[in-house]
Amino acid sequence: MSRVQLALNVNDVDEAVAFYSKLFGAEPAKRRPGYANFAIADPPLKLVLIEQADGRGHGVMGALNHLGVEVESADQVQVATGRLAGEGLNPEVQESTTCCYAVQDKAWVSDPDGTPWEVYTVLADAPEAQDLGCATEAGAPEAVGTAGSPCC
Repeated sequence: MSRVQLALNVNDVDEAVAFYSKLFGAEPAKRRPGYANFAIADPPLKLVLIEQADGRGHGVMGALNHLGVEVESADQVQVATGRLAGEGLNPEVQESTTCCYAVQDKAWVSDPDGTPWEVYTVLADAPEAQDLGCATEAGAPEAVGTAGSPCC
């Protein structure tokens, strides 16, 4: 089996584990002091959480824009939105938003350190005249912002 590994620095591993357990509906496969990893089946992901309050360490600081899970349909976005709301994560919903040159339905939540996560589906390609930014009639969620902010 192949899967992507994502290793995130977090300020408080216990808060992060609580959030990601709710987000993915799974418990960690391994816990150690200041460390946890998840073996997520759907979507296939190895998520590693490392308690490191100083941030990312080596590399470009702030390089992480946002994270997301693409699902196959708007119905699946609605199911995920209901599940996340039931877990107390209060998702911010955007319907038919133009973002990253596509029309999408999505729900946003942020982890305890403010990292934005989206569950989304692409409804259609957006006209080439559109820009990268996100826009809806209701406006973008605070964690997402406007053009140039996380959106895809």
